[in-house]
Amino acid sequence: MNKIIMLIALVFLVSGCSSEWGWYVVDPTTSKGMSNLRFLISGLKETVLLSFTAILISVTIGLLIALPGLSKNIYLRSVNRVYVEFIRAIPILVLILWVYYGMPQVSGLSISVFWAGVFALALSDSAFEAEIFRAGIQSIDKGQYEAAHSISLSYTDTMRFVILPQAIKRILPALGNQLIYMLKMSSLVSVIGMQELTRKANELVVTEYRPLEIYTILVLEYLVLILLVSAMVRWLERRMNSNGVD
Repeated sequence: MNKIIMLIALVFLVSGCSSEWGWYVVDPTTSKGMSNLRFLISGLKETVLLSFTAILISVTIGLLIALPGLSKNIYLRSVNRVYVEFIRAIPILVLILWVYYGMPQVSGLSISVFWAGVFALALSDSAFEAEIFRAGIQSIDKGQYEAAHSISLSYTDTMRFVILPQAIKRILPALGNQLIYMLKMSSLVSVIGMQELTRKANELVVTEYRPLEIYTILVLEYLVLILLVSAMVRWLERRMNSNGVD
């Protein structure tokens, strides 16, 4: 959080603090500006928690959906294809609204804003994750399967110990891109009242009437967050390479 405030302060100083632009609303040298900045950044926890929870669920679902797509059974492949095409055809904003407003009427169960956002994001992303996993697994040489079969490994053990470790290394950049995509798409959950970064910025704009300045800070928040995630993914790639995961 301190690094984000320092970056915002630097941008504030470079901007010249023009009175016409109204940067005073996010001026970290004043008590009101600092209070506004803290209010904007307070949505960071919800954004990160929402995105990482959704990506974990979507990766799990994506892997489970990808495996039938690799089967020789036409019916299992059809399950994969129908799911992927159906989910990918639904705009994510529409899915968020349907999950939050429509699912309670269908199921009779109430759902919180947070879990509605998680479920909608995870469901939407799972179709893309399924295709990423399918492509990654198919890229592994068939000799790996034959070698596993020759030592009597079951299908589950073959996937767990032989195929998936190699596939994950190959698809890690794509998985990282999906995490970044998830962080950006989490802003859409603000439409159902989720108190994340975008919602906080919208609320502050209503009270301060300074959309340019406040949304500029919002852009910087997402920029810093995504740069950190990108650096984390690159570090993980280097770590896997140094450990000799092939």
